[in-house]
This record gives sequence, C-alpha cells and structure tokens, in this order.
Amino acid sequence: MLQVANLREGKAQAVKGLLKRNIENAEALIDGVIALDDKRKALQTELDAVLAESNKISKSIGVLMKEGKKDEAEEVKIKTAELKQKSKILQEESQEIDKELTESLYQIPNIPHEDVKKGKVEDDNEILSEHGKKPELYAGKKAHWDLIKDYDIIDFDLGIKITGAGFPVYKGKGARMQRALLNFFLDEAEKQGFKEIQPPIVVNEASGIGTGQLPDKEGQMYHIEDTDLYLIPTAEVPITNLLRDEIINEEDLPIKLTAYTPCFRKEAGSWGAHVRGLNRLHQFDKVEIVQVQHPDKSYQALEEMSNYIQSLLAKLELPYRVLRLCGGDLGFTAALTYDMEVWSAAQEKWLEVSSVSNFETYQSNRLKLRYKDSDKKKHLLHTLNGSALAFPRILAAILENNQTEKGIRVPKVLQSYTGFEWID
Repeated sequence: MLQVANLREGKAQAVKGLLKRNIENAEALIDGVIALDDKRKALQTELDAVLAESNKISKSIGVLMKEGKKDEAEEVKIKTAELKQKSKILQEESQEIDKELTESLYQIPNIPHEDVKKGKVEDDNEILSEHGKKPELYAGKKAHWDLIKDYDIIDFDLGIKITGAGFPVYKGKGARMQRALLNFFLDEAEKQGFKEIQPPIVVNEASGIGTGQLPDKEGQMYHIEDTDLYLIPTAEVPITNLLRDEIINEEDLPIKLTAYTPCFRKEAGSWGAHVRGLNRLHQFDKVEIVQVQHPDKSYQALEEMSNYIQSLLAKLELPYRVLRLCGGDLGFTAALTYDMEVWSAAQEKWLEVSSVSNFETYQSNRLKLRYKDSDKKKHLLHTLNGSALAFPRILAAILENNQTEKGIRVPKVLQSYTGFEWID
C-alpha cells in the first residue's frame, strides 16, 4: 500500500497518477486518508499526554501515604483510575482509526510510473516492439483444442469428470511437454542467477495481504473453508512473503528467487473463443521470477527481467510482441507492467503469456520489507515479479504454430527435455 507521508507530500503527483487509472475521485480518497492520519496523530498526542500525567501522579501516591496524607492519596488514586479509563478509551479509538486508515489505504492502488499512459482498456496499451516471423500454416490448420484431441495429449472431459471445467488432464506426450517446459524454464532462470524455491501452494491471509492479492482480489482466489488459507494464484505470493518482516543488508541485494508451482484462479468461466481450450484455466502451471531490489536499481532490473523473458520466447521460436500497459489495464499493485504476447497462428490472435512488473514500495510497505544502508538507516525496498513463463498459452502457441501434415514439431530447445522431436 502507499505511504501516508508520500501521499501528504506528493498529493498533486499522486492525484495525477491515479487519474491515469481513471480514478476520478482520487483527490477525495487521498484527502480522506490524510484526514484519518491527522485524527490518528491527534489521538496519539492526547493519549501520550494522559499516560504521562497518569504516570506522574501515580508516583506521588506512595509519597503521600508515607507522609500520612491518606485522603490526598485516595484522591490521587481516583484521579489515576480516571486517567487509566480515559487512556483505555483513547487506545480503543486509536486502534479503530488505525484500522480505518489501513482499510482506506487498501482501497487506493499503486501510483503509475510516469511512463504509463492514461487509458481504459487493453486496446489502449502501447505496443513497444514485435519480434519473429508469423508462421504460414498449411490449409488444414487447426486450433489447439482440436489438435489435442487428434493427438490425445490433453483431455478436458476427464478433467471435468474428476474436478470440473478448467482443470485439464495432460496425457502422454502432453504431460511430457509440461515437464519439459518446467525444467527448461527453471534451468534458464538458474542461469540468470535466480535461486530456486519450492514453496507451499497454500498461503495464509497475511501472505495474501502482503503481496496485494487480498483484499483486492479475494473473489478470484480459492478459499479453504473454515480456515484463513487460500490456494495461490501465482508463486509470487509465497516466495515474496518469504521476506515479510525482514530487514536486508544493502550488500545482500538484489535477492533473486524463482519457483515452479501450480496456480489456481476462479476468474475463468466466461464463454467464447478467447477462453476456449488452454486460453484460460482454473488450474495451470507457471514458473515465476521475483526480485527484491534497491530502489535506485529497480527499473534497470525490470528491463533485465523483461529482456530475459523475451529471450525464452525467442528460444521457443515463438513470434512475440511487448506491450506497456496503460493505466486502466495496470494491475492494482503495479507501478509499471510489460506484457509479452505470443502469436497463435491457428487462432490468428495474440495471447498474453507473461507480465513483468515493478511494484516499487507498494508491496514492501505491506510486507514491512526493508533494507539497512551503510548509515544503518532503514528504507523500504522495491519488489518485482514476472511470469517466466505460464505454460498453457505457451503450449497452445507451440502446438498451433508448429503443426504440419506430418505432426507437430517440438521446438529444438525442448527436444533434449522431451526426448522426442515430434508429436505424432
């Protein structure tokens, strides 16, 4: 979440940034936060005064008793009790204001970076670059949802039988392709200096709040009834929360972590070709990269992460393009996001396969994740993450773009992982 001090000092800039997200009442939201903070400070000042007075006069009780001034001592006791009651009321009021202030801050998304343009929908996103040649397929080309049936590699009906819609079963060479992508992505991440983590795929409420999935995206997460536990929507949540409440030495930066996990999201369910087959699922596999960086170096790190993810797409021989998201399409917690989209030759459309984002201090403020500089002063860190990569749409594009009358060619970089060159 945003820091109150920054909103107070940079109110005009914050309002300008939030207007890029089409938040027309941005000034009122910020004014409300500042007013609550003023009230919190006033209550704290009053509480401190009451506690100081109570502490001061309570020390006189013993002296008065020794001097035989029992009546005066009793009066002081009564006054002390009154002050304690008053301090209790003030503490309760202060706690309520703290809660209200936090909840108000939760309602305000991150301030977009100055490079982010105003926009409302994904069509307003900026196309920064396009790479690779779109393949020309033979006349009998098919979409991946037909190819998977022809080659018996993924079964949606079996998934419906044992779980429900959006939970496919991968079979034979389809399962081997999943394993190949997993190992390829993790091996490449390790080469880039990301330390592999195998985290839990269930997180508590505090973890969801720490990275911003809660309370903003509560309706998109699977909640385990009668617990405060949730199935993860992305490995970003558990691996970033490894550093919650930590103070990092400056010389230990950056911290680069990666993890493979299944991911679970309730967002699927609408009808149409844009969500058909592997285009959108309730459960899918993904390798995530997370970086915790010094504020002065985080945007350099963002470019490096973007270039790395693009290198994976190039090695997979997939045509792709890079977009910078507009304010209206920007995630709640992100300051700047690049999307990578691959060309799906049979569907003849671009499919988003990765987002890489800089959250600046938005997550670290929630996480209380700080670093200690050479002067031993503590500062909030910047956090970044990216999909490197999500499997379903990558697999969909590989199947569609590499289909021939002979079979489906496996990208050369994956063949040592799959043990086969063709799906036939």
